[in-house]
Amino acid sequence: MAIQFSEVLECLAGRRDLPPDLASFAFEELMSGTLSPAQAGAFLMGLRAKGETAQELAAGVRAALARARQVPGLSGPRVDTCGTGGDKRCSFNCSTAVALFLADLGHQVVKHGNRAVSSSCGSADVLEALGLPIGLGPADAAEALRRTNFVFLFAPGFHPAFAHVAPIRKELGIRTLFNLMGPLLNPARPTHQILGVPSEAFAKLMAEVLVLTGVEKAAVVFGAGGFDELTPFGVNVAYMVTPDGTTRTELDPAGYGFPRHDPEAVSVSGKDQAVAVLKDILAGQGTRPMRDMVALNLGMALHLLTGDGLAKCFDQAGRAVDQGLTRPLNGPPNGSLIPAGK
Repeated sequence: MAIQFSEVLECLAGRRDLPPDLASFAFEELMSGTLSPAQAGAFLMGLRAKGETAQELAAGVRAALARARQVPGLSGPRVDTCGTGGDKRCSFNCSTAVALFLADLGHQVVKHGNRAVSSSCGSADVLEALGLPIGLGPADAAEALRRTNFVFLFAPGFHPAFAHVAPIRKELGIRTLFNLMGPLLNPARPTHQILGVPSEAFAKLMAEVLVLTGVEKAAVVFGAGGFDELTPFGVNVAYMVTPDGTTRTELDPAGYGFPRHDPEAVSVSGKDQAVAVLKDILAGQGTRPMRDMVALNLGMALHLLTGDGLAKCFDQAGRAVDQGLTRPLNGPPNGSLIPAGK
């Protein structure tokens, strides 16, 4: 007998977790646009009120990726540094800096992101200001990655099914599970990921979803000071992810030689300052708190990709950040990352 959507809503109304068949059915209906606005809103609100599970979020991820414009022909390790955002700290574009340093060090980086929503300047905004392409389609994205080790995947261009969801989210005006899904929906399917969240409450959930959706290695991090990235402001929390499961760990940068800094030292006031700060950091300049924050997250990403110990990776990351990019970003691996004159 065919599943009826009323079964989904009855389950949520009783504050019961959706079994796999109901979760998959519900997200297929949502992403295909067959639900009425009332049904879609009730579904998202029911999940929020009950509390989303990893299995439910994974069902949403699978349904969204099935309708995404996937990047073809990729092989080998590739990493994303996208976080959920939402920490409201107005910090500089740390994860974007980390992505560019990783590419400069020879790793394939598939950076998934968007324009600013709650931050001063989104990854798309700052990369566009640097002269990098942000509107590449799947085939061009694959070629850009092959040529430069880096590609930016502008989320709205790869997820047409979200057109069915966006009006509902806007009308609801509150957090839904879609606020968490962005970093899980990279159409280049990264094998490795450092993923920041704005509260520890979400860290374990996101780590469990990564296990269910097939990442090789990842770290879901919640930074000291309430940031969705590792920070040099105190003890950070990280959930380390492998196909076998998750492990919670605490990371104190002081134990690796990083001095303690003030959270206010990494804030920016808007797009112009965000772009200027990123240019300085990529040139091996910028303030020590910002450079240390980049080095922490870069070191964690290197740890995931290479398997080397954290101490060695933090040391390598610190040296890379102090040196700055060794090549300017639109060009071959021995050519330019940042276009001339930018």
